[in-house]
Amino acid sequence: MIIRRILTGGIGGFIVLVLLACSADQPINIDAVLAQEKTFVGSDTCKMCHLEHYDSWKMTQHSRMIQDARENLDVIVTEIDEKIVREDLAKLEDKLKVPSSEIYVPKVDEILYTIGSQWKQRFIVKKENTLYISPIQYNLETDRWVNYHENDWDKRPWLLKCGGCHVTGTDLEKQTFTEPGVSCESCHGKGSWHAALPKTAVFEKRQTIVNPAKLPTGVAQQICGSCHNRGKAKKMKGAGWPVGYEPGKALSKFYESTSYAGGDKKHLYSNEFSKGHHQQHIDWSKSPHSKEGVTCTSCHYVHQIGIPQTRSQTQAAGSAQCRQCHEMVNKNGAHQIHSFANCVGCHMPRIAKSAEIGDIRSHTFIALLPKETIADPTIPNSCTTCHKHKDADLVKLQEAYDKLTQRPRPQGAVIPAVDYDN
Repeated sequence: MIIRRILTGGIGGFIVLVLLACSADQPINIDAVLAQEKTFVGSDTCKMCHLEHYDSWKMTQHSRMIQDARENLDVIVTEIDEKIVREDLAKLEDKLKVPSSEIYVPKVDEILYTIGSQWKQRFIVKKENTLYISPIQYNLETDRWVNYHENDWDKRPWLLKCGGCHVTGTDLEKQTFTEPGVSCESCHGKGSWHAALPKTAVFEKRQTIVNPAKLPTGVAQQICGSCHNRGKAKKMKGAGWPVGYEPGKALSKFYESTSYAGGDKKHLYSNEFSKGHHQQHIDWSKSPHSKEGVTCTSCHYVHQIGIPQTRSQTQAAGSAQCRQCHEMVNKNGAHQIHSFANCVGCHMPRIAKSAEIGDIRSHTFIALLPKETIADPTIPNSCTTCHKHKDADLVKLQEAYDKLTQRPRPQGAVIPAVDYDN
């Protein structure tokens, strides 16, 4: 009996030791990990530890910027009927640089990836082993086909012109990328070191990844500005995105934003307000928000626990977002008659274009007055973007605004200056 107990106890102890040996984390040489080249690992690796953030990111438009049509044909949001496409293009004949009958219309099995799914959708095809955006575009809200670089589409390599902001881990030399869409490492940087280190290496692990929430606001803002921008790369000729930039670095070393003063009349108005899409950083840099330190993530989230509440990924819907900070604004000046508190109607007028003109808002947060349109008819104004004032006389609108915003003169006796010597 005693011998049996001894044997049983010995075997049990041996099993415990074996299990402990198998379950314990093997020691990792931290210096050896950090000596390796830092690389992209993909969001599927990130989700192993950050599943909740991964799930919330999957609900955002960032995750759907580029989608693989070979894996799922349903990412194509409309039927591609060549007859209908050419009928729509024919309506634009006088604006086309190539006859509508000669514009290349890809077949479904030629489409490798789609770009966008909310305002418009474009299609990526391959020609001579290079990826290009085909010369047709589908506008979702108006249900129509329009042209896109129909005369030079196959002279504009997609990865060079746009790819770095549409996918993650672009390698221009190899003409490859890590994964489609704007994923974790687009904003947090390459994750191979972070993924390789154990959780027990707390301080080393946290230093191997960028957390925009822990950066100075100006530095964090440049992460958004690296793609919500328009201009040219400084370190790669012909590139439309900041080649070489990584989260946490100074964007100005890698990128130069476009401007009206610099000759870009297509994408900006003469007052330097944007008329093109993905230019929010350009607008923001001219805004009062920029001067006061209010950045993109003050209003927008990129991932949150739970289902996104709004189309624009703001923390509140529409003007309710503004009123989280501007609580008393409705009692002053012009706000007296705009008692419905439509802040974004005036301060973020729909003057920019993603698919159709006026489908996205300005991000200067400055109300455009009729007098600006009077001085330069090419500049729109906030008042006439409202259906009520669409065809109103601009001079009368400005006169009404001036009267409305006049402050009453002080009444009563003038108080003399205080003599502090007495």
